[in-house]
Amino acid sequence: MAKSTLSFVCQNCGAAYNRWQGKCESCGEWNTLAEEDTTGATSMPVSIRSKRKGRTFALESLTGKSQDAPRTSSGMAELDRVTGGGFVRGSVLLVGGDPGIGKSTLLTQATSMMARAGHRAVYISGEEAVAQVRLRAERLGLADAPVQLASETSVEDIISTLSEGAVPRLIVIDSIQTMWTDTVESAPGTVTQVRAAAQALIRFAKKSGATIILVGHVTKDGQIAGPRVVEHMVDAVLSFEGEGSQQFRILRAAKNRFGATDEIGVFEMTGLGLREVTNPSELFLSERDLGSPGTAVFAGIEGTRPVLVELQALVAPTSLGTPRRAVVGWDPSRLSMVLAVLEAHCGVKLSGHDVYLNVAGGLRIQEPAADMAAAAALVSSLVNAPLPTDAVYFGEISLSGAVRPVAQTSARLKEAAKLGFGRAILPESARGDVGGDAGLTLNSVGNLTTLVAEIAALGTPRGRGTPRGDPGAQRDPEAVEKNATPARFRRETS
Repeated sequence: MAKSTLSFVCQNCGAAYNRWQGKCESCGEWNTLAEEDTTGATSMPVSIRSKRKGRTFALESLTGKSQDAPRTSSGMAELDRVTGGGFVRGSVLLVGGDPGIGKSTLLTQATSMMARAGHRAVYISGEEAVAQVRLRAERLGLADAPVQLASETSVEDIISTLSEGAVPRLIVIDSIQTMWTDTVESAPGTVTQVRAAAQALIRFAKKSGATIILVGHVTKDGQIAGPRVVEHMVDAVLSFEGEGSQQFRILRAAKNRFGATDEIGVFEMTGLGLREVTNPSELFLSERDLGSPGTAVFAGIEGTRPVLVELQALVAPTSLGTPRRAVVGWDPSRLSMVLAVLEAHCGVKLSGHDVYLNVAGGLRIQEPAADMAAAAALVSSLVNAPLPTDAVYFGEISLSGAVRPVAQTSARLKEAAKLGFGRAILPESARGDVGGDAGLTLNSVGNLTTLVAEIAALGTPRGRGTPRGDPGAQRDPEAVEKNATPARFRRETS
């Protein structure tokens, strides 16, 4: 009998120590070390393992014929878009997301569509009973799909069962934290068990050619399956995002060995499950409040798909010593940079105002092309000047105040024209990238100062001055003096 070897493994990063200590020296987290038995398959003495000689294998060059990996469609166009065109045989995918976001609903629909297409699809749940999975399928109207269900947590039993009969085309393991293997004497959910169970399932997928989808829990800091050991082992990592108060869900690829990592799939949560959204721009702009100050439409790109989304800004005087900056759906550091450029180069004083910025619809924007749309919304809210309802904005702002060009200008303009927009405010140097068939009126901006001056000239005091919708009315000279418009952009009145 091999002597049992105990080790203390950090549940956050996977580092191992020979004794317990309060703080992990590798990741710096406190109280994350747990005692685990690491005997397993490595219990063979070193003297015996060292006698094994390696075998030689052939080396190949980089040149040669390469074929695309065979793929199987899932029956959901948005899911196929994110995975790169379908499931590759023998691949392993990891799907993560917040609790209750809809991971099980998405995978139940995917397995049902695969089964209806004639493929063998297996759904194994380690957290729910078979009756609970059936109730979800009945609620989604998928009870007639020939999906094979099981409630099991032993990896050895799962592999033995799946090896019999025809090889499954799709296998869903919900979730990897509940699985355990006999080769490791640790509790389910620990780093050692998660790593060993995932490795056993990956070996089965590569050997049999079946596609396996692992569901991973998300920790409080946003990591999938606790430590990132599983993310390095699988072929693709998919993140299911969305706000609990919103019906939109975004499926995003953080890693994909067989496709691009910048594609997104958009879904809408309904009473009958997830509905695919083929035109996300129309959905995100369906509830626009036309004519309100502080709103600007941003023409963005998510992967190869152009997406139009509304940016909402609110600038209000603060009663605190330190103004508040709140951002939802955008990078807070990016907002701080835009505010600094507005104050340093454009004369917009925001040090005495609270700033709130929100991306409507629950979408999270990552590209810097939203700088100009965010700046336009902020200035519009500050000076109480509604932006044109038929205009879209995009462009990156540099620290000097210059507006820099962004990629795929033509695709952004075509999407805006398709949704009925008539003009686009874009970087001046991006005119050469326009195909000319968009049919929009292009207003080029070379410096952020020009854009701020145009918006500030239309500003009115809140509650006084020109009524909204009556541009021909006379302004009150006293109200103009009290306007929040920066002094350098105020129009002289006689």
